Parts: sequence; structure tokens; C-alpha cells
Amino acid sequence: MRDIKQISQKTTDSRTIQDAMDVLGNQKKQNLLARLMPFMGPAFIASVAYVDPGNFATNIQGGAQFGYMLVWVIVVSNLMAMLIQTLSAKLGIATGMNLAEHCRAHFPRPVAYGMWVLMELVAMATDLAEFLGAAIGFQLLLGVPLFVGALLTAVVTLLILGLERYGFRPLEAVISSLAGVIALCYLAETFIDKPDWGQVMYHAVVPQFAGAESVLLASGILGATVMPHAIFLHSALMQGRIVVRDKSRLKRLYRFEIADVVIAMGIASFVNAAMLIMAAATFYKSGLTHVASLEEAHRTLEPLLGSSAKWIFGLSLLVSGLASSTVGTSAGQVIMQGFIKRHIPIWLRRLVTMAPAMIVIWMGLDPTRTLVISQVLLSFGLPFAIIPLVMFTRRPDIMGDLVNKRLTTILAALIAAIIVALNVYLIYKTLVAG
Repeated sequence: MRDIKQISQKTTDSRTIQDAMDVLGNQKKQNLLARLMPFMGPAFIASVAYVDPGNFATNIQGGAQFGYMLVWVIVVSNLMAMLIQTLSAKLGIATGMNLAEHCRAHFPRPVAYGMWVLMELVAMATDLAEFLGAAIGFQLLLGVPLFVGALLTAVVTLLILGLERYGFRPLEAVISSLAGVIALCYLAETFIDKPDWGQVMYHAVVPQFAGAESVLLASGILGATVMPHAIFLHSALMQGRIVVRDKSRLKRLYRFEIADVVIAMGIASFVNAAMLIMAAATFYKSGLTHVASLEEAHRTLEPLLGSSAKWIFGLSLLVSGLASSTVGTSAGQVIMQGFIKRHIPIWLRRLVTMAPAMIVIWMGLDPTRTLVISQVLLSFGLPFAIIPLVMFTRRPDIMGDLVNKRLTTILAALIAAIIVALNVYLIYKTLVAG
């Protein structure tokens, strides 16, 4: 049986690699989609982190309190994320090493070990939000206790993670399909809630705030969008997927990966915007500006939009939690392997990272409030992912032919500065001023 699995893995992955090599070698394919397909997948896995349950909490709160005003924040956040994820993918393509491995190789050992501990805590905080989101999704859809929803989440994510034994392609296909389900759910929600498209388009391009609370929510949306673990993961997904050394093929591979990022992050941007638009078109429009929890949002949707909207929301939350929790567990493996050259069984990591969520449920804490606080904790890890990424991708001795252009480095450094500043503000307002 093991031999059959190995053959299946080899066949699936080798076919994808061969198709990619044919495209990179300028052998003609039937159409653009056929040329793109071998390269699609890694960015979709990384993009799941951008539509996790933490995004549900911040986007719904933003739409309920301020209507369409903060749509532009989602647009800007996802443009930032596109550049950051592109740089992460480029690091893996150009060097054959992931971001964590570069940190271990180029930083003093105490710094690398300190970063590993911090990133493990960040990964656990991330998984807390994702795991709780899936558990709430099971609770909303099936009517089971939250603890049972958590156990179901653990089982399903372990089954999805088990696909790794069959190679990278099956896991990419499943995660991409789950991302597609989330997008379809919110496409349906958008049709049901009938938003004011004129206001949506206006606020998508016109920056606006309405007091300190709107700035705080904008910071929260940004913090929930740019995830540190996804930055580490994307570089690992690309480091050995399709290996080329020829300069022309290397640059062509990078261009295809840019397309992967733009498509995947474009879908993630649509989903995030749709969350906020749904909240604005239903809760804000109806005067329900203080929807405090995901459960309340789910319950309130039925009298406003009908039972179908309620079920679609629950399904999207469940799928988001399952997909992002799976990706978060994989990211934790990458972080440990990269920083300290250690590897533990995936089932053990799943059990360890689900422990905080189970404790939250056992203690009877408000899961939505805990989920939002976990997004604040992620802010501590962002500078330790973005700043090293910019440092490494600007160095010709590391990147070779794919080194950043000067303008790219300036833009990336500016984005890093903005993200760090906004997250410092978010931490201050939440932990000190709030």
C-alpha cells in the first residue's frame, strides 16, 4: 500500500513539474489557463490566512459600525499583502531556502532562537483564532456544543493535513477548493444583501476615517490581513516546488508566481470586502451597529436577509476555520524546521496548537472576544517577519538575478513601516488606552 501511495505522489507531483518545465521552456500550451495551471496553488494556500475567522471578526465589526467607510482599508491592505507575499515567494524561488532558514543562517544564534520562540507563540495565537472559528462554525451549523465543534475541527484538519503524504498537489487542490467555497459563499451573500454599489466604489478609493475608533478598526483589519505565519509559509512552499537555475527560466517562473499571487490575493480581497459590505448593507443599514459576536451576526442575519443568508454565513465561517487552521499547522512545521532544524509529527503539533483553544472553551471565555484579542497578539510578530524579508530580498549576494529593484525595496520598506506603526497603535489602544 505504501508503494502505491508513493507512486501516486510521484505521478501527481512529477506531472505538475513536467508541465511547468514545458511552459518555462516555451513549449506551447493550448491557452493561457493551461500555461498558468502548473504554477497555481502556493499563493492560494498562503491566501487562506487572509480570509480566516479573525478577518470575519474585524471586517464585520468595521462594516456594522461604519458602513462602507473602511472598504478602502481592505483594498490597501490586500495590495500590501500582494507585494509582501510576492517577495516571500521570490525568496524561496531564488535561493531554495525559506525565510526561517535565512534567519537562522544570517542572524546570531540567540536572535534566531528568540525569533523561533516568538513565531511559535504567534503561530499558536493564529491557530487559536482559526480553530475557534471552525468550532463556532460547527456549532452554528450543527447545533452541537462548542467543545464538540472543537473536536470535529481537530479530526477534519488532521485528515486534510494527511494529504501531504500524497505530495504538494492534492493539498493545494483541497485548500484552493476550500478558498473557492468561501468566495462563493460571500458572492451569494453579496447578491442577497443588495449593497449600494455606488457607495462601495466610492469608499474603495477614497480614504476616510470617523474618529479614533475607526482608526483602531482599520488597524485591526490590517493586522488581521497581513499574517506573519503566511509570510514564512509562502517562501517554504516555493523553495523546492519547481527548481530552475537558468536565468531566463528563473525570471519566467517568478512572473508566473506573481500571477498566482495576484489571482489568489485578488480573491482574498474580494472575500474580505464582501464581509464588510455584507455587514454594512445589513447591520449598519438596520441600525445594528454593535454586533458583538460571530454568533450574534449569524443569528441576526435570518430576520434581515432570510434563513439562506444565515446558513451561508455559517458555512463560510466553518470552511474558513478548517482551511486556515490546516494552513496554520503547516506554517508551524516550517517555522520549527527553519529556525532550529527540528521536526515533530504533524498530529503532535495539531494536538499542541489546539490546546489553547480547548482551554478557552473549557474556561467558558467569550470565543469571539478571544478571537479578536488573538489578532492583536499577531501584531507583535509582524515586524519579525516583514523586516527580515525586505532585508534579504534586497541583497544581491542572496537573491542573485531576482534581487529587488530599488523601487520595490522602497515600497516594501514603506509598507513595513506603515504596518509596524499601525500595529503599535493597535497594541497601545487595545492594551493601554482601552
